[in-house]
Amino acid sequence: MNVLVAVAIAPFGVGDELADEVSQAVRVIRESGLSYKVGSMFTEIEGEWDAVMAVVKEATFALAEKGIRTEVVLKADLRPGFTDTMHSKVAKVRGILGDDLHA
Repeated sequence: MNVLVAVAIAPFGVGDELADEVSQAVRVIRESGLSYKVGSMFTEIEGEWDAVMAVVKEATFALAEKGIRTEVVLKADLRPGFTDTMHSKVAKVRGILGDDLHA
């Protein structure tokens, strides 16, 4: 079943700037081949449940296996019969507002 998740994989105890560690997790997500979108606080990933959960685990372990304390926050939206909801949800709101949502 298709799922859209918003996930934050956050390293702790490695300093104030976390871009290098976050990039390691995002690299795993990118290389998975799943549809994804990086945001300032969460990364959205869409695909089949097992594939998405496997990449979340792999991205988390990319940090944890290096001894980095890692926190994961995950929100999942399962909508049977729907795909590409990452884009279609935003497109519907843009259509109603008549703009690109970047104010």
